[in-house]
Amino acid sequence: MVKLLASYNKEVKGVVLENAPRNAKYTSSDVQKEILSIVARKVQKITREEIGTSKFCIMVDEARDESKKEQMAIVIRFVNKEGLIKEHFLDLVHVKDTTALTLKNSICVVLTANSLSIEDIRGQGYDGASNMRGERNGLKALILNEGPYAYYIHCMAHQLQLALVASSRKVQEVHNFFQHATFIINVVSSSTKRNDELLAAQAEEIAREIELGELDTGQGANQMSSLQRQGDTR
Repeated sequence: MVKLLASYNKEVKGVVLENAPRNAKYTSSDVQKEILSIVARKVQKITREEIGTSKFCIMVDEARDESKKEQMAIVIRFVNKEGLIKEHFLDLVHVKDTTALTLKNSICVVLTANSLSIEDIRGQGYDGASNMRGERNGLKALILNEGPYAYYIHCMAHQLQLALVASSRKVQEVHNFFQHATFIINVVSSSTKRNDELLAAQAEEIAREIELGELDTGQGANQMSSLQRQGDTR
């Protein structure tokens, strides 16, 4: 992050990293997080100014991160002063659970922090889970109680994903591929020994491809992570 900022600003470049006075290199995790927080607030401020008095729509989805915490992403969609449709990422917040009331309260906190009103929402797009689209107690219904013009639309990306999943099950080759992939992941993930053996084999393969010039090297490249289970979206 410091390198990125320094590449855009000569004044910053003159006082950070190798040019930093004494040991003030601003590379500690706390400082990096503070810089990211400041940048995030600046971006949110610019987005808020661009919205102005326009009405807007929200798109929300939640997922569990690597640390097993539920994170909710909020994207805002609006028409700017030039009449162009804009879509901006607004915030990512941790939620203790995925009940409709918890999600609604978190959304209200984010909107209030950005001087936005739930009454100005003119559309809401989520996946098809019951906690999102429930007619009485879903997030859709809770938002509609305070913003009667916030019409709900089932997210088109999720609809496309559901259609692809359903159609792929009709193709035997595709069905067999995912069935075998799931089996391999289950077998490897259930044993730390097998997982270590797979990582070692992958490291050897990466080293071989680098030696042959088939892979580029550099910071952040060729990183390995744990196996992820494939699953259907809602």
